Amino acid sequence: MTSVFDLWAHPDCPGDLVLMQLGNTPDFPIDYLGAIAAGLVPIPTSSHLTTGEVARIIDVLRPAAILSAPDVASAPHPRVIDLDALRAMRDLSPCAYDIGEPDRLAYVIYTSGTSGQLRAAGHAHRAIWALQMMIRGWYGLGPDDRLMHASAFNWTYTLGTGLMDPWTMGATSLIAEPGTDLCQLPALMAENEVSIFTATQGVYRKILNQAAMPRMPRLRHGLSAGEKLSHPVRAAWNAATGTLIYETYGMPECSTFVSVSPDYPAHDDCIGRPQPGRRVVIVDPEGMPLPLGDDGIIAVHKRGPGLMLGYLNAPEEIAARFRGEWFLTGDRWVMAKDGLITCLGRNDDMMNAGGYRVSPMEVEAALSQHEGIDHVGVTEVAFKDDVRAIAAFYTGPVPITEDNLWDFAETRLARYKRPRIYVHLDELLTGANGKLLRRALRAHYQARPQ
Repeated sequence: MTSVFDLWAHPDCPGDLVLMQLGNTPDFPIDYLGAIAAGLVPIPTSSHLTTGEVARIIDVLRPAAILSAPDVASAPHPRVIDLDALRAMRDLSPCAYDIGEPDRLAYVIYTSGTSGQLRAAGHAHRAIWALQMMIRGWYGLGPDDRLMHASAFNWTYTLGTGLMDPWTMGATSLIAEPGTDLCQLPALMAENEVSIFTATQGVYRKILNQAAMPRMPRLRHGLSAGEKLSHPVRAAWNAATGTLIYETYGMPECSTFVSVSPDYPAHDDCIGRPQPGRRVVIVDPEGMPLPLGDDGIIAVHKRGPGLMLGYLNAPEEIAARFRGEWFLTGDRWVMAKDGLITCLGRNDDMMNAGGYRVSPMEVEAALSQHEGIDHVGVTEVAFKDDVRAIAAFYTGPVPITEDNLWDFAETRLARYKRPRIYVHLDELLTGANGKLLRRALRAHYQARPQ
């Protein structure tokens, strides 16, 4: 397995890392693509990160520069390029595009690895080829389509699905401007003749909670990623629009690779089939492929064009993820004889907050700094119907007001990482070896009087 370290030491090594702390404006894709064209390696990050979180990224990756917008939190760095300077660069003569081998590093995105710590996943220029498999196996996308994405550019889901993929096909991309109320999206879809809409389950749910949906005659279908779509949301969307939602499964390390699409339908219980051109198997913990019908860990082949090159500065995590020819995702699935794949749950304790993978250990580390908290455990719970949220269970001398905890989390965690639920306990639930039992915390919460 070629690692980022090998590429870094190669005579044809990639350019400097540049950290992107920009908002949801056209500046984001312009500067992202401009950096790649010039041979730099952009690191797109969420505009919701706190100053402390940005500082930790700088400390680990040592970027050569930060691309910074005034309304986005950043951290001290000797070379900050502000928005005015970035926009002024557009009047310069075009650079010579940095054309090289497809396996060289192109961009870096942050994710949570098997250890629960944030990891920087390095992707190659060849990742653009993987989009063709997604377009055939999920989108049903053509040059005449007008695709609207509900989220911001600084999330990789939007940057790929909402921008790079439509442009690859010559289609039109529409992204709502910052501050747009999600409930306004249907009206914008109708006004702009959107043919494909893509969002997370939470966005679909909020849209469907409004009074009425406008007529959208050009809408052909919706797309969903980030978490398994529930049957009530799927049925409500179909009743309101007369169209279907096609979902997919993927992760920042390897894009999406299992999907439902107009050409490859599936029933509600499964998430689809491997996209055409993907090599996907179910394996045991040692990476040995299992017979069809056996449950195990879903894995993709290490030579897939959408798979990352590796994690920067984390060789032990690279070793933990690769077994022989396969990259193990850590999620448990079963593949039927007809190729349909059903998710059985995550193989670790990673949480899903509106499509973002969130490490419970990262949230616990932040909350444990509160002077009134002795111990804390964090997990994902279902608190009504199919709605799930991050919950923090803590011990301490006395219960802490929820406002106090909200304010404390706000200064240390990005919005999507902050717990929505706080529960004071006399003691945390642990096993015989003293290890925190997150599943038991979930069960405790579900058993509480409602």
